[in-house]
Amino acid sequence: MSGRPLRLGPGVAEAIRAHGAEAFPHECCGGLVGREGLVLATVPLPNTTEEGPRRRFLVRPSDYRVAERRAGDLEGDLLGFYHSHPDHPARPSQYDLDHAWPTFAYVIVSVMAGAPADMTVWFLKDDRSNFEEGELHGDTNSDSYSAAAVHR
Repeated sequence: MSGRPLRLGPGVAEAIRAHGAEAFPHECCGGLVGREGLVLATVPLPNTTEEGPRRRFLVRPSDYRVAERRAGDLEGDLLGFYHSHPDHPARPSQYDLDHAWPTFAYVIVSVMAGAPADMTVWFLKDDRSNFEEGELHGDTNSDSYSAAAVHR
């Protein structure tokens, strides 16, 4: 794959997967904080959607400000967001496309029957017509981003 890369620092993939499992059967969401394509921390955010949290998530302006503030506290930038897809593949939905913002990375973790599985990263195309899948890379000490790695 020759997509845009996003690197996850130590513990980031595990934090995203744990949040997805904890929120199951609902979607979780959060911010990705780091620098220059390297995610150093996550900022778990509440899923405050009124459309049904099993299939939707909402980042309210106040939650966005929380993520921005946390990024500043960590001397980083808000690089994007993550969310889970309960019992669905780690691929963006039309809803995800309709609510995406340019320049951000979007990490999606599939959570099947409560167990985190595949994790992918997506970037909105410049013309906003669709997403392009990126390449997700992790620290060599973190998990291998496969379903087998999360079964303890």
